Amino acid sequence: MLGRLNNAIRNQRISRAFGIDALSEVLETYLPQAQVNEVRKAYHFGAERHEGQFRKSGEAYIYHPLAVARILAEMHLDHTTLMAAILHDVVEDTDVTLDDVTERFGRDVAALVDGVSKLDRAQFQTKAEVQAESFRKLLLAMTQDIRVILVKLADRLHNMRTLGSMPHAKRRKIARETLDIYAPIAQRLGIHTMRVELEDLGFANLYPNRYGVLERAVAEVSGNRRNLIREVEQTLSKALRDEGIGAAVVGRQKNLYSIYLKMRRKHLRFLDVMDLYGFRLVVKRVDDCYRALGVVHHVYKPIGELFNDFIATPKVNGYQSLHTTLVGPGGIKIEVQIRTRDMHHISESGIAAHWQYKLGSGGAKAPQVRAREWLTGLLEMDHAPGNSLEFLENVKIDLFPDEVYVFTPKGQIRRLPRGATPVDFAYSVHTELGNHCVATRVNHHLAPLSIQLRNGDTVEIIGARHARPNAAWLNFVKTAKARTSIRTYLKNLRDDEAVRLGRRLLERSLDELGLSARVLKGDSAERVMQAFELEDMEDLYASIGLGRRLAPLVARLFLKPDQQGGTPIEVAAPLAIQGTEGLIVEYGGCCHPIPGDPIRGHVSMGRGIVIHRVDCKSGIQQRKAAQHDWVSLSWASDVEGDFNVELRVQGPNQRGFLATVATEIAEAGSSIENVNMSDRSSGMADMRINIMVRDRIHLAQVMRALRRLDIVERVQRI
Repeated sequence: MLGRLNNAIRNQRISRAFGIDALSEVLETYLPQAQVNEVRKAYHFGAERHEGQFRKSGEAYIYHPLAVARILAEMHLDHTTLMAAILHDVVEDTDVTLDDVTERFGRDVAALVDGVSKLDRAQFQTKAEVQAESFRKLLLAMTQDIRVILVKLADRLHNMRTLGSMPHAKRRKIARETLDIYAPIAQRLGIHTMRVELEDLGFANLYPNRYGVLERAVAEVSGNRRNLIREVEQTLSKALRDEGIGAAVVGRQKNLYSIYLKMRRKHLRFLDVMDLYGFRLVVKRVDDCYRALGVVHHVYKPIGELFNDFIATPKVNGYQSLHTTLVGPGGIKIEVQIRTRDMHHISESGIAAHWQYKLGSGGAKAPQVRAREWLTGLLEMDHAPGNSLEFLENVKIDLFPDEVYVFTPKGQIRRLPRGATPVDFAYSVHTELGNHCVATRVNHHLAPLSIQLRNGDTVEIIGARHARPNAAWLNFVKTAKARTSIRTYLKNLRDDEAVRLGRRLLERSLDELGLSARVLKGDSAERVMQAFELEDMEDLYASIGLGRRLAPLVARLFLKPDQQGGTPIEVAAPLAIQGTEGLIVEYGGCCHPIPGDPIRGHVSMGRGIVIHRVDCKSGIQQRKAAQHDWVSLSWASDVEGDFNVELRVQGPNQRGFLATVATEIAEAGSSIENVNMSDRSSGMADMRINIMVRDRIHLAQVMRALRRLDIVERVQRI
């Protein structure tokens, strides 16, 4: 009884401060009365449906959606978004359907509610899958209407403010998710105030001990320097007035999470983090920003390497300001940000400034345009192959754009994450340019495609029509777009190659059984596809080519029932390897087969065929283990390409030995892929060299050329 009474008193107190009447007072300052009435209508509907539901803290559930709407109202969001905020849990937590919401409040409100609602867990096997798929649904809904994520961020912010009533493990899990996903999204959309609060609340709940220690340390330091902020504000204000620059100067202490990250990133002790204080100068015009910069540099000594001009080169979320770090009173480092009023509005509210302020065309469009670019990238990631967990990992990578700014040959600026390479640059320009790039010039000099770009680099991409993405690029690209594009291309290419190889394997097995390839188009083909639950023959070919099904076993299904126990009528010729099969055929690294070698193929699940020499020791062991996984192979008469082979070259350990050997290999028309030199303490050089040759005849020519060298004592193929 006493608990219910306390809850009732508490709910009455919350109602007075945060109920619908308090919300309406805020709305009436910027919305017409008719729209305020629509919001009230949504409240009464939500309150009725949530009747009897309570949060862990004991308050009536309806106060949570009301608080979410209050957060968005303080950002001056439109009435449709506020109605969706109040109704955002009715579909998920009550018996209300989306059709009910559509009928009462319209399609726009229903679409926002649907975008925020989680998926039914029963559709998925693990919690990780349902979380990733729900997040994917949220982000894709955001690409249709950016207000979806604003409602979700406000929902998460209020949940973080009231996280104290949750169990410790639950608090840590939600805090981790907030720091990994939601705070970075707020930063990407430029919503500074929301991002800072999400970070500090996430930090306090994920690492409460660290938060407490840091909070006490900052309080102690601030107590010793409580007059510092006031002194700097007064000094800068006077200096700016003397120069005729009108500016609002506001000092603040940096948020704890940013201090914590700086300590971790730079391995600093707290006492070594000097720039705990930041000052913001808000002026009227862009030219006032640069004039004010000169004034503050005159008053306090600047630290040259700690200056950034984000007005000339805005951040990826549209943020603009001048940043400079100064040596303030008593040798204390202080950070100063200088911006115009429009820049300040965008910095604080980001994309929400579209609703909150009537800015000039340049200022208002910046966060909108940059958000749209990011959302377009999300759609490209979603269309790529892969599950929701891979999509979530790609989004996480894309949410932390520690940026570099590079130039195209025509002088256009492109923003890339730190550590990005010319391949990332190529894909940022256009997917086709990335798919066909073969080389790059950085600052007018040829450079590796894997080189990490730096601020100010001029990047030129050299492309070729015949070129295609290399799977090795996945080891060094940084952007989600590049990674997704490469995987998509390789998967499609691999599927095409798998279909061609699978058909050849199946036709060869049919030939062994005395069957014509015409059966692949007859009634028996339909029967086989039904048996494997496949839609068409290409799916069957691909599964054979990738090693998921064995061609001889599939071929027997094309026999008539009375023939399936029989023996093959004749033995077909081995499958001919042409050297152009690409990703679906691999050459064993244990024996390095080349055209002219007797070979056999091992059908490997998901990899296609791995080719071994007949005398390969590794291949012999595998063959003993699984005879049915092996197929007879031969080299086609018109085999194409260069093949890797390993040689062992021995000679005296003297200056120029490697250079002489390398020159001879090059003159023989071959190229070196890799060199390993063993211990030379005995006075002998013993090298293992991987070279590229066309066939056994070419290999023999290279080995003869090496044996003619006086300094070479032995040449052996491994």
